[in-house]
Amino acid sequence: MAANAMLSYPITGLVAATHTPFHTDGSLHLDVVEKQAAHLAATGVKRAFIGGTTGESHSLSLTERRALTERWMEVTQGTDLRVIVHVGANCLGDVRDLAAQAQALGAEAISALAPSYFKPRDITSLVACCAEIAAAAPDLPFFFYDIPGFTGVSLSMPQFLEQAADRIPNLSGIKFTNPDGMMFQQCLHHQGGAFSILWGTDECLLAGLALGATGAVGSTYNFAAPIYHRIITAFNANDFAAARAEQKRSVDLVARLASIGYMGAAKAVMELLGVPVGPARLPHANPDASQIKALKTDLEQMGFFDWVKPGF
Repeated sequence: MAANAMLSYPITGLVAATHTPFHTDGSLHLDVVEKQAAHLAATGVKRAFIGGTTGESHSLSLTERRALTERWMEVTQGTDLRVIVHVGANCLGDVRDLAAQAQALGAEAISALAPSYFKPRDITSLVACCAEIAAAAPDLPFFFYDIPGFTGVSLSMPQFLEQAADRIPNLSGIKFTNPDGMMFQQCLHHQGGAFSILWGTDECLLAGLALGATGAVGSTYNFAAPIYHRIITAFNANDFAAARAEQKRSVDLVARLASIGYMGAAKAVMELLGVPVGPARLPHANPDASQIKALKTDLEQMGFFDWVKPGF
């Protein structure tokens, strides 16, 4: 592959960071992936980002992560739904294995967050880690996953792009789950806009659009994609009042889920929508029956089940 051949790889619109489905005993329930994919397609989501934070990747074994990727690629074969595989982990050997598998099975791209126990302390170390990962899947676009709130790795992403561009031929951009709007803009315009910088904060999508984002990865796109489609449509039409109203719905939704533990509550919402992704694994907590009943009532009163109907 020629150097920089995959710069400007365009990923636009909504990318759902999907849940990993479990049985009630916590074991993988991969039969549900078909329902997840169908639900995304029905709500206009054209890409799935699997095995990431929402996918509880750090709570999965290597064998489970390989099985998850294999199932998603089986289910989406011959469809319009594309799959980006998150391969990041603390063991770079496991990461390379997952990256190579993603390429062999025909994923659209790979992404990886930084090692988060033994952390890269500077850009040079981070680039070295990413170069090893990307080299295991040289034919796929590689996106670094910047999420300092979880990894504790808080480094300059413009400097990362500067150094990584020459070291990683298939570097295509960043999944930017970082509150630094100034740095987002610097990355977005780096080398004349050569990289795809994917917005990673659902409850502030409108802010991301205002800063120039054209693609976004998020967990609420699993169950509330129509809200965000309307934000994008209103923004493009310069109808900022409508866009702000839709974004407020997103904020209210996220706040309600977070009030009882976001991950478990979000998976419960999927169940309410007919996609039984099961409970979250420890150390995440799960809402009990009374909390789910109260959550459903509050969502009904909000109008959530109308908000998320396609075409609402």
